[in-house]
Amino acid sequence: MQPPVNTIKVSLIDDHILLRTALASLIDNFDDCRVTIQASNGKELIQQLNNGIISDVVLLDLNMPEMDGLETAAWLQDNHPALHVLMLTMYDSELALIRLLQAGVKGFLKKDIHPAELHFALQSVMQSGYYYSHNTTGKLINLFKKQPDNSISLEKSLLSETDIRFLTLASTEMTYKEIALEMKLNPRAVDNLRDNLFEKLQVKSRVGLVMYAIRHGVVRF
Repeated sequence: MQPPVNTIKVSLIDDHILLRTALASLIDNFDDCRVTIQASNGKELIQQLNNGIISDVVLLDLNMPEMDGLETAAWLQDNHPALHVLMLTMYDSELALIRLLQAGVKGFLKKDIHPAELHFALQSVMQSGYYYSHNTTGKLINLFKKQPDNSISLEKSLLSETDIRFLTLASTEMTYKEIALEMKLNPRAVDNLRDNLFEKLQVKSRVGLVMYAIRHGVVRF
């Protein structure tokens, strides 16, 4: 049965079936919401969208196999920009938020939020185009605050695709020489990249880089 026209149609994308089923049941109990798509990853979502199934809001888990939340959000931004994407994530660091915002995410939710907040988030993103909790808003504001050294937090939080790629490879067992080959850079360029990240991220070792990458959701194990 098709939901009423004014009902918020929700796509729910999460690879944990038990959690997804429970969330779907919860959302379907909201008077003005119906789950129209359930999928385990971005590829399954794309299939259903291509089959013509309609949605207004995509509630998207960040950590998924095959096509994760970040990749899926970026694809939706390019192919279905009218869809409002809300991200379910445990990562709320400045770097994680910036990367998700760049991918077109309109709001962030923790998995332990109260059902009333979930309902409000779905309504808010439909009415205003975004939803940010007080915690998220505070973190975004902090990005633009001056630091004691007169730098701005945002500058330190913005990493290039090259930086992200290097952090990802540095979190493996590859040597720096192997990383240089993989990135098609000469070893000196990789050394410079590493040293710049040491300074930018205020860490002193490769272990520090890996810990930063894990803590900010750049790499996930």
